[in-house]
Amino acid sequence: MKITEKLTPFRNHHFGALLLLSILVSGCSSWGVEEEKPTKAAVSESAKQVQTESLNVDDYYEVEHEGRLYVFDDAKGYLSFLSTHDAPYRLTRIGSGPNGETVVFALRKEDKKKQSGIAGVMMYEGKLDGAEQGFYAEIQREGRIYVFNEWKDVQAFRSVGEAPYRYTDIGAGPNGVTVVYVLNKSNKKVRPDSLIGQFRALHSM
Repeated sequence: MKITEKLTPFRNHHFGALLLLSILVSGCSSWGVEEEKPTKAAVSESAKQVQTESLNVDDYYEVEHEGRLYVFDDAKGYLSFLSTHDAPYRLTRIGSGPNGETVVFALRKEDKKKQSGIAGVMMYEGKLDGAEQGFYAEIQREGRIYVFNEWKDVQAFRSVGEAPYRYTDIGAGPNGVTVVYVLNKSNKKVRPDSLIGQFRALHSM
């Protein structure tokens, strides 16, 4: 006698579940969202961010002195120069200034042997941005001190030589120099008390 085994409803259901599970597992290994490769611009921006974080970009200073333009990326060297008019470690570029003047980059001791990657040089050349938060800068030009707290304002001022929005404090700087606090559209109606405080603290006033 030939015996034919019949699948019960339970066993049919069990077999179907196993088959569905197998398909799902197989699908998990072959289905998926293809990862989008970063663009060259994104890679460049990421590298720039890492570079910015590793360099001293929270302050910047320029001083016109005896026909030369001196550039600093730290307050210590800047203040020392204001007292001594000397920069022990320097990188000099003859005739490279905006008006053909010699530019002197005052270097920190740890930067003096570097051939590249110097914050002050890169910021001056426009290859490196100042910090987005906690930034401070001074530019001494034509007997005035211009004070900034945003890198974009420094760039605009260096480009046109003017500050459309500003708060001027006549004779309030060291040795009676006039101080100009450079503002922009977002803060032009507010007295820059915080920036004034930073300036006075830096110059021990």
